[in-house]
Amino acid sequence: MSLLRSLLFSTPLIVLSTVAMGTLSLCASFFDRTGNRQHSIARLWAKSLLAVSFIRVRAEGLEKLDPKGTYVFVGNHASFMDIPAILARLPYQFRFFAKKGLFRIPFLGTHLRRAGHVEVDRSSARASLRSMSEGARMIAERGVSVLLFPEGGRSVEGLREFKEGAAYIAIKAGVPVVPIVLVGMRRLLPMGSIHIRAGQVSLRVGDPIPVSGLARGDRNELTRRLYDEISRLLEA
Repeated sequence: MSLLRSLLFSTPLIVLSTVAMGTLSLCASFFDRTGNRQHSIARLWAKSLLAVSFIRVRAEGLEKLDPKGTYVFVGNHASFMDIPAILARLPYQFRFFAKKGLFRIPFLGTHLRRAGHVEVDRSSARASLRSMSEGARMIAERGVSVLLFPEGGRSVEGLREFKEGAAYIAIKAGVPVVPIVLVGMRRLLPMGSIHIRAGQVSLRVGDPIPVSGLARGDRNELTRRLYDEISRLLEA
């Protein structure tokens, strides 16, 4: 019964919402070049996806953050529903780093590009560095937070090794880095599955980690600390 609901109800409505909100985001982009209005539309899209999937997200630890602050958010990545869950419950203007393939998806790719999200090119170390530098510049010039998944992709179980991009951006931009985790989403929509199960997940926000006094050479140590903090939040 759960599988039928997912295939015949949730999935068609997810597609419909993506087309409708993607079109609305495109129209909004002609009037707002900051991407802020598109982000608000994306939050509505995310909430609609969670609603039609019967997924509830409980946020914990938001009181640790300055409502007017700018951060580098760093999270675990286990499911396609991670981004909707974070968009719906994290009350900040932020842009995220997405692999090139997502920018080719109709409606979604158009929104990502015109809303100012950053395309990650992993074809070479130089290309990746350009993406990271663009993220740091965005924070410094526009005061917009960013979201990264340092595992580089979804993980089937546990945590994969972290890449250093998030630490590099935080140090270069001079803003705190915040570990966040989603607990329970892998159970509701596992990697490789199209069966969306109903249920509740937790979005846990850790303590902001200041980067003042750190140099780019400290990014390995900061990356290890982020890994340890995210591991701890997952087990809490």
